[in-house]
Amino acid sequence: MAPQPSRMVRTEVVKLSERRQSITLTGDVQARVLADLSFRVSGRVTERLVEVGAHVKAGQLLAKIDPAEQQADLDSAEAAVTAAESQVKVATSNFNRQQTLLTSGFTTRATFDQAQENLRTAEGSLESARAQLGTAKDALTYTELRADADGTITARNIEVGQVAQAAQSVFTLAHDGDRDAVIDVYEAALSLKFDGNKAALALLSDPSVTAKGQVREVSPTIDPKSGTVRVKMAIENPPPEMSLGSAVSVTGFIKPEQRIVLPWSALTAAGKTPAVWLVDAADKSVSLKPITIEDYETGAFVVSTGLKPGDRVVTEGGKLLSVGQKITFNEETRS
Repeated sequence: MAPQPSRMVRTEVVKLSERRQSITLTGDVQARVLADLSFRVSGRVTERLVEVGAHVKAGQLLAKIDPAEQQADLDSAEAAVTAAESQVKVATSNFNRQQTLLTSGFTTRATFDQAQENLRTAEGSLESARAQLGTAKDALTYTELRADADGTITARNIEVGQVAQAAQSVFTLAHDGDRDAVIDVYEAALSLKFDGNKAALALLSDPSVTAKGQVREVSPTIDPKSGTVRVKMAIENPPPEMSLGSAVSVTGFIKPEQRIVLPWSALTAAGKTPAVWLVDAADKSVSLKPITIEDYETGAFVVSTGLKPGDRVVTEGGKLLSVGQKITFNEETRS
């Protein structure tokens, strides 16, 4: 049987190369501090002065509830203070008179002690009434809802005429200042060895707008519906274009690793097992070498086992080869 003719193929010497990977996910820009604003007393909403998206200043009036009940309590408290002050005046006058009579010997010690006790009771009642007045004044101010800081209204949960309950969330206020890029990361990505804890951010609507982000918070739990973990990244010096709610891409870089990377054209199969054509350096014959593939990339694949640096493999022309066939080759050089 005549030997098979030598075939011209292209080959490459296996070597380790630095493999740089990155993962890009999308998220949105959120405020570092979100505050739910609510009334401290219940009542019917009479005014709503801001809408979602409005920028407000600290102390700015946002909404009001009907103050009739609180005003009535204040009027009652003021009347109670006036009555208590009158009682103190009467008790003080009686005490002074009994003190004078006791000095002159025209009253008993028991009567004097009773006058003194009445004065102390009246003074205590006055202090209590004044405290109630202060509480009533505070309650009246609670019928007005004001912003606790500069920021942007991101949610509204009331309408005029609605009865708002105490502590019910009325507005959500995103405070001005620090911003976070919030992304949902699939669980497997968290096991990768990233190069530092910073990432590159870009605005989806305008990729030329970029910033750096640093991991600030990783949720300790996995979302059971999506299987992802929420990660918050502090945006360093966020550009004005990265406003609240903006969609951004977040790219994290994995630490470089030394791996064997070959072009797609080198891949063949030995039965159902991935393989490459391995060139014998002595007689320039080829044999199938089973390999284990770690990962697939665009135009290339990463080999984890089966090859070592210095091996020569066929990268082009392997489709018509057979085991033991002699080859003539040109060497392919890849950067």
